[in-house]
Amino acid sequence: MDATIALDAILLIVQMWVLTASLEAYLAGHTGVALPAALVSGALLLGCWLLYLFVLRIDRESREDSSDSGSKPPGHSVSGPGTALS
Repeated sequence: MDATIALDAILLIVQMWVLTASLEAYLAGHTGVALPAALVSGALLLGCWLLYLFVLRIDRESREDSSDSGSKPPGHSVSGPGTALS
Protein backbone atom coordinates (compact mmCIF):
# COMPACT_ATOMS: atom_id res chain seq x y z
CA MET A 1 0.00 0.00 0.00
CA ASP A 2 2.94 2.33 0.62
CA ALA A 3 4.08 1.87 -2.96
CA THR A 4 0.70 2.93 -4.34
CA ILE A 5 0.72 6.06 -2.20
CA ALA A 6 4.26 6.86 -3.39
CA LEU A 7 3.21 6.30 -7.01
CA ASP A 8 0.19 8.54 -6.46
CA ALA A 9 2.45 11.28 -5.09
CA ILE A 10 4.74 10.97 -8.12
CA LEU A 11 1.76 11.19 -10.49
CA LEU A 12 0.52 14.31 -8.72
CA ILE A 13 3.96 15.92 -8.97
CA VAL A 14 4.09 15.13 -12.70
CA GLN A 15 0.59 16.59 -13.09
CA MET A 16 1.68 19.80 -11.39
CA TRP A 17 4.72 19.94 -13.69
CA VAL A 18 2.53 19.48 -16.78
CA LEU A 19 0.23 22.25 -15.56
CA THR A 20 3.15 24.61 -14.96
CA ALA A 21 4.83 23.87 -18.29
CA SER A 22 1.61 24.14 -20.29
CA LEU A 23 0.56 27.36 -18.60
CA GLU A 24 3.97 28.88 -19.26
CA ALA A 25 3.83 27.82 -22.92
CA TYR A 26 0.26 29.11 -23.29
CA LEU A 27 1.17 32.48 -21.81
CA ALA A 28 4.15 32.66 -24.21
CA GLY A 29 1.69 32.40 -27.10
CA HIS A 30 2.00 28.68 -27.92
CA THR A 31 -1.71 27.88 -27.86
CA GLY A 32 -1.29 24.45 -29.46
CA VAL A 33 0.04 23.09 -26.17
CA ALA A 34 -3.20 23.54 -24.25
CA LEU A 35 -5.21 20.59 -25.58
CA PRO A 36 -2.48 17.92 -25.36
CA ALA A 37 -1.58 19.12 -21.88
CA ALA A 38 -5.22 18.95 -20.79
CA LEU A 39 -5.47 15.38 -22.12
CA VAL A 40 -2.28 14.31 -20.33
CA SER A 41 -3.47 15.97 -17.14
CA GLY A 42 -6.81 14.16 -17.42
CA ALA A 43 -5.00 10.84 -17.89
CA LEU A 44 -2.88 11.53 -14.82
CA LEU A 45 -6.00 12.42 -12.85
CA LEU A 46 -7.61 9.15 -13.93
CA GLY A 47 -4.49 7.25 -12.85
CA CYS A 48 -4.53 8.90 -9.42
CA TRP A 49 -8.23 8.17 -9.03
CA LEU A 50 -7.75 4.51 -9.94
CA LEU A 51 -4.90 4.20 -7.44
CA TYR A 52 -7.13 5.76 -4.79
CA LEU A 53 -9.87 3.21 -5.51
CA PHE A 54 -7.25 0.43 -5.32
CA VAL A 55 -6.11 1.62 -1.89
CA LEU A 56 -9.72 1.79 -0.67
CA ARG A 57 -10.38 -1.76 -1.89
CA ILE A 58 -7.22 -3.13 -0.24
CA ASP A 59 -8.07 -1.34 3.01
CA ARG A 60 -11.64 -2.66 2.97
CA GLU A 61 -10.45 -6.21 2.31
CA SER A 62 -7.90 -6.05 5.13
CA ARG A 63 -10.56 -4.77 7.53
CA GLU A 64 -12.94 -7.57 6.50
CA ASP A 65 -10.19 -10.15 6.98
CA SER A 66 -9.36 -8.84 10.45
CA SER A 67 -13.03 -8.88 11.50
CA ASP A 68 -13.46 -12.43 10.17
CA SER A 69 -10.57 -13.72 12.26
CA GLY A 70 -12.20 -12.45 15.46
CA SER A 71 -9.32 -10.26 16.49
CA LYS A 72 -9.74 -6.58 17.15
CA PRO A 73 -7.79 -4.08 15.03
CA PRO A 74 -4.81 -2.48 16.78
CA GLY A 75 -5.69 0.47 18.95
CA HIS A 76 -9.07 -0.81 20.11
CA SER A 77 -9.29 -1.51 23.80
CA VAL A 78 -11.64 -3.86 25.59
CA SER A 79 -12.74 -1.22 28.09
CA GLY A 80 -15.67 1.01 27.29
CA PRO A 81 -18.20 3.19 29.06
CA GLY A 82 -19.78 0.22 30.83
CA THR A 83 -16.60 -1.51 31.99
CA ALA A 84 -14.59 -0.78 35.08
CA LEU A 85 -10.82 -0.71 35.10
CA SER A 86 -9.00 -1.80 38.23
